[in-house]
Amino acid sequence: MADTATPPVIRRADYAPPAFLIDTVALEFDLIPDRTVVRNTMRVRRNPQASRAARLELMGEQLEFVSAAVDGQPFAGAHAHEHGLLLDNVPDDFELTLTSICDPVANTTLSGLYVSGGNFFTQCEAEGFRRITYFLDRPDVMATYTVTLRASKADYPVLLSNGNLLEEGDLPDGRHFARWEDPFRKPSYLFALVAGKLVALEERVKSGSGKDKLLQVWVEPHDLDKTRHAMDSLIHSIRWDEERFGLELDLDRFMIVAVSDFNMGAMENKGLNIFNTKYVLANPETATDTDFANIEAVVGHEYFHNWTGNRVTCRDWFQLSLKEGLTVFRDQEFSADMAGGASDEAARATKRIEDVRVLRQMQFAEDAGPMAHPVRPESYVEINNFYTMTVYEKGSEVVRMYQTLFGRDGFRKGMDLYFKRHDGQAVTCDDFRHALADANGRDLAQFERWYSQAGTPRVSVRTQYDAAQQQYNVTLTQGYGEAAPAARETQKGPLPIPFAIGLIGKDGADLPLQLQGETAASASTTRVLEFTQAEQTFTFVNVAQEPLPSLLRNFSAPVIVEYDYSEEELAFLLAHDSDPFNRWEAGQRLATRELLTLAARAATGAPLQLDDSVVAAFARVLTDESLSPSFRELALMLPSEAYLAEQMPESNPAAVHAARQFVRKRLANALKGDWLKVYEQHRTPGEYEATPEAAGHRALKNLALTYLAELDDPAEAVRLASAQYDAANNMTDRSVALAALLNAAAANGGSAEAQKALDDFYQRFEKEPLVIDKWFALQATQRGSAQRPVIDVVRKLMSHPAFNLKNPNRARSLIFSFCAANPAQFHAEDGSGYAFWADQVIALDAINPQVAARLARSLELWRRFTPTLRDSMRAALEKVASQVKSRDVREIVEKALA
Repeated sequence: MADTATPPVIRRADYAPPAFLIDTVALEFDLIPDRTVVRNTMRVRRNPQASRAARLELMGEQLEFVSAAVDGQPFAGAHAHEHGLLLDNVPDDFELTLTSICDPVANTTLSGLYVSGGNFFTQCEAEGFRRITYFLDRPDVMATYTVTLRASKADYPVLLSNGNLLEEGDLPDGRHFARWEDPFRKPSYLFALVAGKLVALEERVKSGSGKDKLLQVWVEPHDLDKTRHAMDSLIHSIRWDEERFGLELDLDRFMIVAVSDFNMGAMENKGLNIFNTKYVLANPETATDTDFANIEAVVGHEYFHNWTGNRVTCRDWFQLSLKEGLTVFRDQEFSADMAGGASDEAARATKRIEDVRVLRQMQFAEDAGPMAHPVRPESYVEINNFYTMTVYEKGSEVVRMYQTLFGRDGFRKGMDLYFKRHDGQAVTCDDFRHALADANGRDLAQFERWYSQAGTPRVSVRTQYDAAQQQYNVTLTQGYGEAAPAARETQKGPLPIPFAIGLIGKDGADLPLQLQGETAASASTTRVLEFTQAEQTFTFVNVAQEPLPSLLRNFSAPVIVEYDYSEEELAFLLAHDSDPFNRWEAGQRLATRELLTLAARAATGAPLQLDDSVVAAFARVLTDESLSPSFRELALMLPSEAYLAEQMPESNPAAVHAARQFVRKRLANALKGDWLKVYEQHRTPGEYEATPEAAGHRALKNLALTYLAELDDPAEAVRLASAQYDAANNMTDRSVALAALLNAAAANGGSAEAQKALDDFYQRFEKEPLVIDKWFALQATQRGSAQRPVIDVVRKLMSHPAFNLKNPNRARSLIFSFCAANPAQFHAEDGSGYAFWADQVIALDAINPQVAARLARSLELWRRFTPTLRDSMRAALEKVASQVKSRDVREIVEKALA
């Protein structure tokens, strides 16, 4: 891990165009696991738009320099160093040939060219290409690539790279070759190669213009039976992008390759997407409903990058959300359309709720911590640390606001203009914003603040009804409250906030909406208010009765709404709001309010009580057959412990856990009969179907089972869970049954049924790595007890033969699951969780800094906890800071401690 003592800070304000450009690249690889030779021939010229440089500076890491030639002649002016190659006195336009050697088998960082399971793979985003060859490894240097791969035919029968296959054939000594050409200019981060013993599921489809396309999903031979869903997801993605945005697949073939050792979910390399196996492999026995949905979303996301990221890419890494925020928005819309089309608002709302839950729990927390940054950051030390929830999820919400303002047609017009202007270019977030503005004839200058201001805005709402005038005033005020320092430093003024609102009458029906100055009421009962000032009042006229406002419908902007609803009003919205998102939101507000009150009492040791009205509100949702099963499951799911702890003035995970468990038990016991009835009604007998409808029934049934496991006497739940485990024909039902058994056992001092199922699960799926990941995660996230703390289970599992710290999926399944998804156990009063965390961050830092940095973020909000926990966290952070070497982890812990 080569790093400097004081890593430099890279600033957006310092951007300068490259002094040289590279027009073509011809790469030749002689693939040998511990000594791969790379010959790189480039056509280089000075950039007429940049200042003249005295020398050419190329990036390079962990490379052995062999030789350099300029225009075919040996070049003596090349000087290799730890971070690259300097070439003095080069011509203005020339051919540069470099030969170097790398060691893929020793590359545990999984960045650059590496070996996994005996096969070769690459990961070049963000700065991995410099570990393959010396290069101008920056996204605004775009070239066309020709790639020749040579390797042992017996060991590596499949040789893949970007673009179209030109030729392949045999070589002497049992070797063979393949030559690929990508006709589209691309930055180096989109380069990819794969070599190994793989097989493919193939499909041929016709594009919208009638051209034949070859689609391939490449996997290890034993996984071929788990590729159908990924292939179907790819076909759906291709069709959707043609229909929704008029964007057609531009290559003759499109390939997906699955690898088990991968730092991310997937990578959109042009025409050769490399995926973590987690987001490719699925069959009913090994994958849950969530896995099926995630595969569809991630396959869509990476395919959609073919245009939003590849054909138009980022000028620099500060513009990362240009491709990621936009493409997350596109994959969210794709998933919503797959679930409900354009017209089924209830089904689309379920997807929307799921996305907002993630945003609130993770991105809002990021906005409140030391790593808070704008959607377009102003500086970084290590770019890998800025693949964040803010860049992705908040970036997606910023894109969604354009569509909220302009509608689907207006947004499509903006996208069309964006591609017309910038196809084949490396551009900025401002270029995207200008295209949307110009296509719709709007001034979006103020919208730039969404890209440059950190923090989560708060919108406080005041209302006033004038019965005599039949007027209803809605006053909106925006600010940031007690924002993190990073947020305060970046604020430049009020944001433009599309604020969707409805007014509900006493009978539960939506009222007509007519703003002052308008001649008639709107046809829609939801109105998007363009809120652009620090404070603004909107007056609705001809309001015949005092309404109840339905605020920020469909979560029309990534803000926190402050409005003092009474419990009765929240219950009314939960029962009647026509906006499915806000109906769910009312229930969450009601539950959050009760849970925080109970947590405050639990922190002082006071007795806990839950009002009968809350139980009644939950009962109404549980028994309302007019609501879809998937919606009911989401509405009946309590806010997470992590989210609740963040809402407290001083986070107290133990108190939150006590409060949440109390409510779960109360709801379980009070509604036992209803839970049992729902469990029986929503069984899905017969062959497994990976459809949204079937998944919704399973989700509600399994939620009922998890509540039943909370009963004071869980014998019936244990019987149901054991029977479900034994009879399950799908991983969704089997894994939920196992989790229910584990939690029932924790509450009742252990059970033979839980251990029996746990042992059976491992033996049944020992040869399925992704399922064994679930086995580790289920144990890491179980409830635990004073007699059997989960950290003891986790420490023991660290020495299990199936555990491997070098595999990111396995590390995430056990260590990350415990540290990030089991707050009550991780935040133990004795600080044992933090000591464990520190040891694992340090160990991972020596192997894979990217993975270590993601784990390091578990303690970045340490200042918000109770004093005892705070002191233990600080000690753990200081230990990590004193021992880690990578800039990835140091940036995280130093910002946390600053």
